[in-house]
Amino acid sequence: MPVRIHNTLTRELESIEARPGEGRTLTLYTCGPTVYAHAHIGNFRAYVFEDLLLRQLIARGFTVRRVMNLTDVDDKTIRGAVAAGIALADYTKPFKEAFFQDFATLRLKEAEAYPCATDAEQIARMISMIGTLMERGHAYQAEDGSVYFRIASFPGYGKLARVDLEGQRPGQRVASDEYEKEAVADFALWKSWVPEDGSVGWESPWGKGRPGWHIECSAMATGLLGETIDIHCGGVDNIFPHHEAEIAQCECAGHGKGPFVRYWMHCSHLMVEGGKMAKSAGNFFTLRDLLEKGWTGREVRYALISVHYRGALNFTMEGLAAARTALARLDAWRERLVQTAGSERLSEGPSAETEGFFSSLDDDLNVSGALAVLFETLRESNRRMDGGDLTAPQARGLLDWLARVDGVLALEPEVAAGIPHEVEELAAARAAARASKEWKKSDELRDQIAALGWTVKDTKDGQRISKS
Repeated sequence: MPVRIHNTLTRELESIEARPGEGRTLTLYTCGPTVYAHAHIGNFRAYVFEDLLLRQLIARGFTVRRVMNLTDVDDKTIRGAVAAGIALADYTKPFKEAFFQDFATLRLKEAEAYPCATDAEQIARMISMIGTLMERGHAYQAEDGSVYFRIASFPGYGKLARVDLEGQRPGQRVASDEYEKEAVADFALWKSWVPEDGSVGWESPWGKGRPGWHIECSAMATGLLGETIDIHCGGVDNIFPHHEAEIAQCECAGHGKGPFVRYWMHCSHLMVEGGKMAKSAGNFFTLRDLLEKGWTGREVRYALISVHYRGALNFTMEGLAAARTALARLDAWRERLVQTAGSERLSEGPSAETEGFFSSLDDDLNVSGALAVLFETLRESNRRMDGGDLTAPQARGLLDWLARVDGVLALEPEVAAGIPHEVEELAAARAAARASKEWKKSDELRDQIAALGWTVKDTKDGQRISKS
């Protein structure tokens, strides 16, 4: 059965297939965090959904090249750096490192690359793409020096969000710091430097300034994955205007050989205790807040993963407690299977019904159906063990099947317990250094970990830490 997903662009279920000549290889781009603060659980709802998708595609035999960006220059990061009186890179660095620590805590598979908007090569790509849009008449420079995308030049604008732009008045101002544009919907590609930007700015053919948020993702995505990307994910709040703008930029700057993205996927909002998450409401949580309350990353992952990605998720403390109970049941079952299997190495495969776990996920990531198969298998095999009817080869077969399930859900018990906090922090910093291509720093951090008696090994699933 093919993996089918709901394509936001077509509003239909579609089978995911690789492009001709690509074998079983897919490209996946996911919008990462804006590193002006610690990511909150609403952000991680999207990242966990994307991780589930990635793991299911791998389980079905695809090779997935995934890129996740880090937005480290925008109004929020600049405002924070200026207020703190430090360089932009110094302001965003601890939030980048914290993100990778949280990433590991939630067992998210590492991407192939984590480009940052301020990387010199990415800035060059953005300037090049803007230049192409200017040459083709899709962009223009306003009185203040900022460069805007001309919405009227792209008839397809609005096709993702189904937005009707009719009736918007040319020349209307939409923000106090923007000069008049040709149309209210036109968006900034390059923002001219203003004193409030402090030391943040890059030279360009249009003067000193900085890229707009939308062009950052467009340049990084196509620069690393090509002009056509197979799957692009994000939250529903990204659909408009961000992803709509990405389509316009990429399809106007590209060679016209295909769409910017073949399959669009978006997860729904996360609520907390029935309301919108807000600091003023006292229901705003980062992952760190939950860890301090005694919850584990594994429990938070289960709570975030257990509701279908296109359904609204009401995140509650009761839900976390239910996740803890469910994981305890899985752990007890696993241990019982291990005891029943003993030293048996002959594996007798479980019933055909257990494959319903994977076929459920094939159906637009129907995680409820998949979990139903998992816990029905747990109940049935426990009943058989109670009656002495489950043989050692059958128990070994269930353990092998459970390993496949863990490859997708990543809910297996902690196997690296006892790693000192100092080692974990160094490992997280090393992951951040590798993502930023700071190879010398990465090697130095590896040596520091080794000096503490631990070994770090890079695998396709990320870093693995073991006692030396």
